[in-house]
Amino acid sequence: MSSPKISVYIIAYNEADKIRSAIHSVLWADEIVVADSFSKDNTAAIAEELGARVVQIKFKGFGDLRNRAMAACSHNWIFSLDADERCTPEARDEILHTIALPNPADAYYIPRRNFFMGRWIKYSGFFPDYRQPQLFKKGALVFNNEDPVHEGYRIISDKPPAYLQQPIWQFPFKNLKEVAHKANKYSTLGAEKLRKEGRQATMGTALARGCWSFLHMYILKKGVLDGWPGLVIAMGNFQGTFYKYAKLVELQEKWPPPSSPPLYKK
Repeated sequence: MSSPKISVYIIAYNEADKIRSAIHSVLWADEIVVADSFSKDNTAAIAEELGARVVQIKFKGFGDLRNRAMAACSHNWIFSLDADERCTPEARDEILHTIALPNPADAYYIPRRNFFMGRWIKYSGFFPDYRQPQLFKKGALVFNNEDPVHEGYRIISDKPPAYLQQPIWQFPFKNLKEVAHKANKYSTLGAEKLRKEGRQATMGTALARGCWSFLHMYILKKGVLDGWPGLVIAMGNFQGTFYKYAKLVELQEKWPPPSSPPLYKK
């Protein structure tokens, strides 16, 4: 019997500095689809140069983006990889072995090892860092189209999902600037998601949620054991969470400009 064929999709936007390494790590796949959201750099050109098929998808949220990326895949098995992730040879071998099994599961979670500030992150909730199934049969996974970020999903199968053992690598932040950039980007998307869910917040809520997210990651998830990277990650989590709820307050209040000039006492 011939081996089952597999598609890889990679979502990307302005990832020219990352996309080459991501694609190189999955050149073993039968098809590589790069779902690009009209990057302003040469992400698409690099992907096509390496043999990937680029599909342009207007960004309406990560749920919609992933659903449309999966629809663009041709083969029965799909492996999803983000531009900041790398498939290791060990993970590749386990993936190919798994899809060739006589009765595999329909969806698999894959562990991820994260590298940041010159070291592998062992704690901070960053390992094994199961996020969503990344290996699955086409049609077995669907994302919530309405979710702009932290997209919810459903596994459509009578079989329970399974877990692979060999991790892929992730480089979540290129530098400290990207920590702040991602906190800002995802807090904006997160606030919009909360608004659509009908959630309400105050600035007190924003502060409390931010502090809890810091303590949860730094203390309960043992980020303190990751040294300075653990502190930076926890601070980034505080910033992202605080501003997510603060931006929700901003959306609620729609603070108007002043109706009259300020009065100053002489």
